[in-house]
Amino acid sequence: MSERQRSLLIVEDDVGLQRQLRWSFEDYDVIMAGDRPTALDLLRSHKPAVVLQDLGLPPDAAGTTEGFATITEILEQAPNTKIIVVTGNGDRDNAVKSIGCGAYDFCSKPLDLDVLRLIVDRAFRVHELEAENHKLKSQSAATLDGIIGSSEVMRGACRLVEKVSPSNATVLLLGETGTGKELFARAVHRLSTRRDGPFVAINCAAIPEALLEAELFGYEKGAYTGAHKQTKGKIELATGGSLMLDEIGDMPLALQAKLLRFFQERVVERIGGREVIPVDVRVICATHQDLQTMIRAGRFREDLFYRVSEVSILLPPLRDRTGDAALLARHFLEQAAHRHGRKVHGFTAKALKAIDAYPWQGNVRELENAVNRAVIMADRKQIGVEELHLGAISGDDVLDLHEVRAAAEKRAIERAVNQASGNLTRVAGLLGISRPTLYDLLEKYGLKKTADAD
Repeated sequence: MSERQRSLLIVEDDVGLQRQLRWSFEDYDVIMAGDRPTALDLLRSHKPAVVLQDLGLPPDAAGTTEGFATITEILEQAPNTKIIVVTGNGDRDNAVKSIGCGAYDFCSKPLDLDVLRLIVDRAFRVHELEAENHKLKSQSAATLDGIIGSSEVMRGACRLVEKVSPSNATVLLLGETGTGKELFARAVHRLSTRRDGPFVAINCAAIPEALLEAELFGYEKGAYTGAHKQTKGKIELATGGSLMLDEIGDMPLALQAKLLRFFQERVVERIGGREVIPVDVRVICATHQDLQTMIRAGRFREDLFYRVSEVSILLPPLRDRTGDAALLARHFLEQAAHRHGRKVHGFTAKALKAIDAYPWQGNVRELENAVNRAVIMADRKQIGVEELHLGAISGDDVLDLHEVRAAAEKRAIERAVNQASGNLTRVAGLLGISRPTLYDLLEKYGLKKTADAD
């Protein structure tokens, strides 16, 4: 055990019982406190793994108010601490209440020291196992810089990135909005032989069609009104590095033809120019669109698709990344607390359950915004369900996570079907998923009859 794991904080105001307990746990690093302020000071300085605490503490030694306040503050500052509560003989109500407040276990007076010893030893062992489990999860989490996740689907995506990055293959990142496509694109660049070159990103959906060509290929002085000087395009600026074409599915057909020539010949011509400029650049594309469906609809060139998708990597939505939502939420909380100067240390157990159960249609981006808002608005040191504003889902409602996710998913599909008047293309667009995925979901939830094929 580490020094922290061996530290046992005993919170007891009876001096005689203090001596008896110190002697009973002499093989632990016992630290003593007789009241709440002292206990909290020792908690901060020694960070004990286990706390053995009497409920009757001064100035309310005959009551339990101070004892319950101590439990609450200990768990706010150190949520993983195992608190064992000492209660009066037959005082089952306060024993149960203490467990509800987050205590690990309880023991009634008069104390049976042998039984108490077993409870304390077990608490230390549970704390040790939880620490080891957390360490193993951290080691098995996605290891790409800036990418957080321990789910199997996320580790699979990271392994693909690690394999493809050293090559010069064109990578196509597929996934819903907010799944972290730019983070993965930057990871591909960092792990490539071009890591010392520039990383240039352009969002094809965010720039008007009339300006997108100039942004990509550049222009010569006088090429059009307002072109006062020669300007290099994004492709040319990325020479020696990587170019990310984000939301390539939104690129106009006319421009797709010009981009195809670049892929085939690796040259560009600036608008208004006659010079053919060789460009050495690695291309990473990303889209939330279903390109195969777009090809069939005549909205995306099939020959361009094969050029941009030498290797395709599907990034899973957050709702399919089991356990990652809580992991990410803790990370975003630390960032937001530091950024806004707020002393917020974690989430309540109910809040974590709600985070795991919520469908997160906006994926990681929606989760980050929710946590950031909660940190700003929080009145306590721990964020509760109320601060997250997750609508109908609450920690009390969460019983079966699969049932909760399924119910929320079904409601979202029904709303989209109603808004789109049953038009499946529009329904898929509203939900940010592909039509094949939509068909599967309609079948899964028995909603085929409510939607019309188009």
